Amino acid sequence: MTIAFNIRRAAPIAAPIIALGLMLAVTPTAMSAEVLQSGSFVGQSDHITTGTATIQKDGNSVVLVLGSNFSLDGAPDPTVGFTRNGKFIPASQVAELKMLNGRQTYTLPKGFLAQAYDAVTIWCRKFSVPLGSAKLS
Repeated sequence: MTIAFNIRRAAPIAAPIIALGLMLAVTPTAMSAEVLQSGSFVGQSDHITTGTATIQKDGNSVVLVLGSNFSLDGAPDPTVGFTRNGKFIPASQVAELKMLNGRQTYTLPKGFLAQAYDAVTIWCRKFSVPLGSAKLS
């Protein structure tokens, strides 16, 4: 006995089931992160920096997420770090900025205390100036 399977008839039924499976696989992880602090970037030193920054705790890790709306107009040697009382803390530098635009995630060191800083700052190492900061609350 041969069983014929018509893919054209099955596709309308299979697509929603596949989509539901993908949603179930993605949703628990996305919902498990706890937002500790967040803010919106404001450009500095005649640079245009926009978008959001969020510090999240996900299990045992603390991560900094620059949102999909993040944008920097460009600069030499941009890094990601933190500011306290309007002063950039060089020891807080996390990493070189990965991209000038879009969502990016940086794992923060173990023992990182988000409340020790008041802003995420994109810093230009070459000229020692802030390119933009997101005040955290």
